[in-house]
Amino acid sequence: MNYVGVGMRLVAQIIDMIVLMGIGYVLAIFTGDTTASGFSMQGPSALLFFAISFGYYIAMEAQLGGTVGKMALGLKVVKLDGSGPIGWVPSLIRNLLRIIDALPFFYIVGIILIWNSDKCQRLGDRVAETVVVKK
Repeated sequence: MNYVGVGMRLVAQIIDMIVLMGIGYVLAIFTGDTTASGFSMQGPSALLFFAISFGYYIAMEAQLGGTVGKMALGLKVVKLDGSGPIGWVPSLIRNLLRIIDALPFFYIVGIILIWNSDKCQRLGDRVAETVVVKK
């Protein structure tokens, strides 16, 4: 398997952030949270946006093997044995642990773990027994 390191994952994450900001803006239009410079959500609309964002990663990886960003780059999240899709429980685990991987700022924990793993795994991948590979 051709394991994927930090660079390609970063590009995929940037693409996903663009997708999520588009979704956020549409949500802001419907909730009245648009501003002259974009959008600003608070309270229930911010909670809804967080849930949609979190659900995006879980559902896309569980069902399709990757988010829009990963698919655009030809990447896929698979089980350690190379099979996929990974399913709901591993996807939930790897995305819950994304919170720790993202600490203390912009995925420093995840980056260090990927650099120190022969399979380029961040904490979420290790616990969920998944890897990100190039198709």
